[in-house]
Amino acid sequence: MKLEKKVKKKLEDLGIFLLSGFLISIATYNFASAFSFPMVGFTGIGLIGYHLFGIPIGMTVICLNIPMSLISWKILGREFLEKSILCIVSVAFFTDHIAPLFPRYTGETLLAVLCTATLSGIGYALMYTRNASSGGTDFMIMLVRKKFPHLSLGSLTLILDSSVIILGVCLVSKSADSLLLGILITFLISVVIDKVMNGFSAGKMTMIISHYPEQIAQMIAEKVGRGATFLWAEGSYTHNHKKIVLCACNNKELYIIRKNVLLIDPEAFVVIMDSNEVLGEGFIEPGLVN
Repeated sequence: MKLEKKVKKKLEDLGIFLLSGFLISIATYNFASAFSFPMVGFTGIGLIGYHLFGIPIGMTVICLNIPMSLISWKILGREFLEKSILCIVSVAFFTDHIAPLFPRYTGETLLAVLCTATLSGIGYALMYTRNASSGGTDFMIMLVRKKFPHLSLGSLTLILDSSVIILGVCLVSKSADSLLLGILITFLISVVIDKVMNGFSAGKMTMIISHYPEQIAQMIAEKVGRGATFLWAEGSYTHNHKKIVLCACNNKELYIIRKNVLLIDPEAFVVIMDSNEVLGEGFIEPGLVN
């Protein structure tokens, strides 16, 4: 039984890595390279080599990642490195052999930016959810952090990504517009990654302080089918003890809860918070988390 689960997980990982590689390759070859957008990481360096010398993007990415993988395998760990190598090969193969079979986009620049960022962001996010990486500057950052742990992750990422973008602009497009578009694409990719990784399981958390906690809990169960939890609390001024109603829900359910809470108790105190991830019944089952 354990062997079957292990094989199933391996096949799921492989499927995700192939899909990720396909999405990133389309974003890179059919959109970014068609408009000479500067990209970050080894993909950005691969685009520079493609535009200047006609070297296949995937080949450059693999050649750059081989020494980085050999140097950093002790830091990364065997399982992470194995998965990352599959991702690197997947991206390289699809970029050099599959993406060229599709037409390159030649329409509006803004649409090309959105497609590049969206497809890349989804591809990278899918890799990250399976505890893998596309290599490149991710490996470099880990190596530098190992040597200089006092350096912040954000600063290192900013320095490396900015360097590749500026290099691409100086050598290929030589345009201020390209620099701004490259920065915009990088920002949008990070937004898409966050939304994909957290958005599927994101939700809301609400705490309700009211004179009618039982009625509110019953309303939540009847209107949206959610359970609620009572927390005992004491007011700092009055020292009165009250029940706080705690409930995890999604955005649509929150609107219904908030509307009906005020119908039950117009003086209710409602606190609403974002929750990046909710595990458990009615949301994501803990066993499905990698």
